[in-house]
Formats: sequence, C-alpha cells, structure tokens
Amino acid sequence: MNAELMFFWIAVALYGLSTFSYIFGLIANYDKLFRIGLFSALAGFVPHVVAISMRWSASGAGVTPFISISESLSLGVLMTVLIFLISEFAIKKVLPLGVLVMPVAFVLLGWAGTLLKEVAATIAPALQSYWIWVHITGATIGFGSVLMAAGMGFLYLLKEKKDNEGIAGKLPDLKNIDNLSYRFVAGGFIMYGLMIISGAYWSNTVKGNYWNWDPVEVWSLISWLIYGIYLHLRVTFGWRGTRLAWYSLIAVVVMIVSYWGIPFGVETFHSGFRIQH
Repeated sequence: MNAELMFFWIAVALYGLSTFSYIFGLIANYDKLFRIGLFSALAGFVPHVVAISMRWSASGAGVTPFISISESLSLGVLMTVLIFLISEFAIKKVLPLGVLVMPVAFVLLGWAGTLLKEVAATIAPALQSYWIWVHITGATIGFGSVLMAAGMGFLYLLKEKKDNEGIAGKLPDLKNIDNLSYRFVAGGFIMYGLMIISGAYWSNTVKGNYWNWDPVEVWSLISWLIYGIYLHLRVTFGWRGTRLAWYSLIAVVVMIVSYWGIPFGVETFHSGFRIQH
C-alpha cells in the first residue's frame, strides 16, 4: 500500500471511530462520547487532507484528482467535514450534530475507497478551465451546507421528541435550531446555483452548448429546485419546524443520489468526463 492510500484509510478509520462514538453517545445518552467523536473527526481530517494533497501533487497541475467518482466523493466528504468542524467549534451546544453528519461522511468515504485507483483520473489540458474550479467549489460547499441543514433537522426532531431530557436538554431551543437549518439551506442553495451556472459555462467552452440534458445535470437541477421550494415554503408560506426538518432530511438523500448515485449507475458526461472529440 502506497503512502497516499495509507493516509486515506487512516482517515476512513478515524471517521469510523467518530461515527461509532456519536451513535453510541446518542444511544447511551452520554455526551462525552460526542467529544470523542468530534476530536476523532478532527484527527481524521488531517490524514484526509494529506491523502488528497499527495494525489494532487502526484498528478501534476490542474484539477486531475477531483474528477472521478471516488475523487469527487473524497473531496466532497473533506469539505463536509471541514464545514462540520467549523460549525461545531463556532456554534454552541450542537455537539450531537455529528450523529447524522459523520455516519454519512464515513459511508461515502468508505465507498470512495472501494472505487479509488492508485493513479488519478486524467483530463486533457485543453478541457481544464477556472470554471471547473468554481463548479467544484460550488458543488462541495453546497453539499456540506445542505448536509449540515439535514443534521440540524435531525437535532430539531430530537429536541422536539425528548424536550429537555438528557442530551436534548443541552441543545439550543427549537427556534434557533430551525433558523440554523434555514441558513445552511440558503447557503447551499446559493452554492448549488453557482455550481449549475459555472458548469453550464464550462460545458459551453467544451461542447459548444450550455445544457445537454445529461442525467447528472437534470438531477442537479432537480436538487437545486427542491431546496428552492424549501426556501419558498419558509419565506412565502411561513413553514417552520417539524415539516421543514423532515423536508431537509429527505432532500439531502435526493442530493446524494444526484451527485454520486446517477454518475455511478449511468454512463454520463460526468462519469469521469467522458468527452468525445
């Protein structure tokens, strides 16, 4: 096993430790396990950064190590964990947020490991553009943001069910949790829009048109509209609380399918950038 893969699997193992710490912390109603989970996630983030950096360095300049499904998964998880860590240290009393976030990160990164090849995927230099960087940034930050929103939705339902019992009693009040979820959705919606617009511009430079009805494009648009509906329901119709908490949890599943399920199961333009010349 080369050094990059060693660091990668160390990250997976530490995210796994974080996952089980959060899950058992919730089951046992023991919040000290949440702190173990948080610092395990922080410890795993370091070798994860090293693994991606090593792949990027070995592949040379450009966006090469971010375009295959496994590499996209790895980068998406990295950005998610970064946003999660910042949120945990910046927002008070949301330690159980990792109960949802870290299992998703662990499963996705583990899946990436089963698909990861020793040599990074390649893309022709002529196809590389700053628009890809904007596209990747929008996609990864958008994913991290809406997963945080789903995590806040989970905390809302936990607080609502348990009220002030045990761990739920240490969470912020329901209104604050609801507002935090809304802010993450709003941020994710903006970044999704940036992802779609930049992807369209890049597609035009490569294929001569802005929209190709590629399955990933269609599902990405559907995901963006789903979060647009969330914002519309909240701002225009005054939806709050339980309904939006469940909405955010269901919406993040659709988003994960559109990002990685469709490219994995269907031959598309996004499956390793298969472009005909």
